[in-house]
Amino acid sequence: MRFFQCAKIIIISLVLAACGSESLEIKGPRSAEFSTIEDAKTIVFIHGMYLTPKAWKEWELFFQAKGYRTYAPAWPYHETSVAEQNAVHPSETLGSLTLEQVITRYRDFLGTLSQPPILIGHSMGGLVAQLLLAEGLAAGAIAVNSAPPQGIVSLDPDFIKANFPHLNPFQNPAVPTQLTFEQFQFGFVNGMSEIEQKYAYEHFAVPESRRVGRAPLTTVAKMDYEQARGPLLLVAGEIDRTIPASLTLSIFESYQETPGITDYIEFVGRNHYTIKQFGWVDVTNYVATWIEENR
Repeated sequence: MRFFQCAKIIIISLVLAACGSESLEIKGPRSAEFSTIEDAKTIVFIHGMYLTPKAWKEWELFFQAKGYRTYAPAWPYHETSVAEQNAVHPSETLGSLTLEQVITRYRDFLGTLSQPPILIGHSMGGLVAQLLLAEGLAAGAIAVNSAPPQGIVSLDPDFIKANFPHLNPFQNPAVPTQLTFEQFQFGFVNGMSEIEQKYAYEHFAVPESRRVGRAPLTTVAKMDYEQARGPLLLVAGEIDRTIPASLTLSIFESYQETPGITDYIEFVGRNHYTIKQFGWVDVTNYVATWIEENR
């Protein structure tokens, strides 16, 4: 099964690369034995590195209008405003933050809810969503531009350049990193106008823990691919440099033996800033439809 699924991915990718006009959508197998999202009407948003819950504002309003209760808890040391977080850089406390602590923050929050919610995570938040889904703490999950579980890597030069600020082995992991505007341009907002890029950088970008950024290389990010779980949607951006679409395809392929629905969608012209990039409503509409289709 794995060979034929991989062949299917390669063939579809080549066809779409040739035409360059349509998004790549791959549906995983459906079976009565697979879990569904059922009646979950609560969504918990999980932000990623270099951002805060502020990035989810429009998504929260969109899903609230559809009748969902939404929450967007902050990572530890990400609770204050963007300006305040930038003003205290470099922060020792932020430098000490680990992915284990981030996961624990959300695991504890989910424990306060009356039923398992739907998780929507971006970047490193997408990885956190996958790990919590595998633990059975969510009814389903959507991982947007997701960081990979342990063992899935990319040698794409753009991936290496975009992630080098926190992966740089010559930098002290205890000292947080703060992206320059040029680094943010390259890894987050490529393809957007410079006015849009500057606005995004000044209003949403914050310093980040290098320890969290390096965590996907460790056992903290190890995924149990044999564990049955609820539906998972992996969302990729065609021009994403921080998490190339090819890397998200590799994540998708790794789940092909997992007892659970796994789907993949790649949006043309989307970068790593997918959740805020102009036209983000196209993504939310797709996600909302996917949720309803998997009830």
